[in-house]
Amino acid sequence: MTISAPTRQVRVLAAPGDRHDEILTPAALDFVGRLAAAFGERRQWLLKERRRQAIRLATGSPLDFPVATAAVRADPSWRVAPPAPGLTDRRVEITGPPDRRTAVDALNSGARVWIADFEDATAPTWDNVIGGQLTLLDAVEQRLDFAPPEGREHPLGAHPATLVVRPRGWHLDEEHLEFEGRPVPASLVDFGLYVFHCARRRIDAGYGPYFSLPKLENHYEARLWNDVFVLAQELLGIPRGTARASVLIETITAAFQMEEILHELREHSSGLDAGRRDYLFSLIKTFGHRTDFLLPDRAEVTMTAPFIRACTELLVRTCHRRGAHAIGGTAAQVPGGDPAAHEAVLAEVRLDKEREAEDGFDGSRVAHPGLVPACRAVFDGVLGDRPEQIHRTRDDVETTAEDLLRVRGISGPPTEAGLRTAIAVALRCFDAWLRGQGAVALHGLREDAATAEIARVQIWQWLRHRAVDRATVLEVLDEELAKLGAEYPWAAVDEVRELFERTALAAELPLFFTPDAYSRHLVRRTEPAA
Repeated sequence: MTISAPTRQVRVLAAPGDRHDEILTPAALDFVGRLAAAFGERRQWLLKERRRQAIRLATGSPLDFPVATAAVRADPSWRVAPPAPGLTDRRVEITGPPDRRTAVDALNSGARVWIADFEDATAPTWDNVIGGQLTLLDAVEQRLDFAPPEGREHPLGAHPATLVVRPRGWHLDEEHLEFEGRPVPASLVDFGLYVFHCARRRIDAGYGPYFSLPKLENHYEARLWNDVFVLAQELLGIPRGTARASVLIETITAAFQMEEILHELREHSSGLDAGRRDYLFSLIKTFGHRTDFLLPDRAEVTMTAPFIRACTELLVRTCHRRGAHAIGGTAAQVPGGDPAAHEAVLAEVRLDKEREAEDGFDGSRVAHPGLVPACRAVFDGVLGDRPEQIHRTRDDVETTAEDLLRVRGISGPPTEAGLRTAIAVALRCFDAWLRGQGAVALHGLREDAATAEIARVQIWQWLRHRAVDRATVLEVLDEELAKLGAEYPWAAVDEVRELFERTALAAELPLFFTPDAYSRHLVRRTEPAA
């Protein structure tokens, strides 16, 4: 490596844990510090710009394709870099937190790609963050296994899925690491520790350090990531363009800048992914103050909703026009139960993936290993021996700004059952998150931070527009908290209630629940020894 001697130190404000010294080496911390020094202030400016944009949209400014970047969209000549090794065929991807059991199951699942998700699927306790890095290091070193107390050992198979890492979003801090008196941006921690320890190892194995970037809101944030990649590769002495990243299109503002995002990352791009859950959350968060964006029960807003269809079709057209992969949304169903229920789940997943394959997607994602065969069979039937269908440029797609915001026909008030479900999902996800568990199975779905966000912003929107009354919400809240406490006696019911009240019942809607929950409940800082 080409990194010189440490200059400014990152301080660890957490108690040491098992094998943490393998990750938190002085050289690795110095590397993270260099990234924080280079990009911390710029990241802060971009977060302020997010808030300014939110105010502009809330006060009536229209959302449209940017005039300033029209030349980028109009120029037919540019394309992203060709697919990197291991990312040519992505017909099935599986997502999950980077704990050892999930990692072994995902890498052995038969999926082509595993996305190790430090973001929505991980509650960022310090042990989860560093334990996740140890999982990735062991996977890269081919020494990963899992032996549950009650069963046999599960070793890593001979042909594991390609590893892709999803760091936390730009809006989150890692308060257990401090640089120049401030928490280090969580995205740079997750990215920096992984790339420092594993980039060279992945290159030596014939691959590279690959990433999935969440929560981007505009092409300036993509440019920041591109510059992070450039500097990291330079510091580590690895070839420029080795790092690759797909961007999740899961915010409404990013949907208007897909071409610009690809253009910013083009030498490091591996395409765009449809982030369907967070896209719904973003729409409500952005326009929840407007009565014409009042949405009904989440179950009524399906993947065929006009604004979601407009986004996914534009995503395929944009990617294929630029030689990039377009990857569909995550199927969050949890298979199991009696045979009839199991087959109903698989039929639902097949229908979803058939629609995506017919639309031109090059692959799609699932959240459970049991769904991999169903997803793979659909894309096998469409792709055959081809690794993708980028040749389908979808020139028939013409998407306007109005199309991306079209909720007509699906708007309306919630049902009593929909309100109860939203409150139950938020409470159970909050409880799991506060206990250090990023996802929970509920009503046959894997629910995580993304669905908790949808639930709380819908409740906030319904209250704001008097689609439900506050007394009813509080009554259902009491009932669902009582159920939670009866079902899980260890649940921190009072903390869950406080979190719900702060993030769903406040007069002003917090942008995310995770920073509040993290700083109040998951941070366990200790001053390092002198």
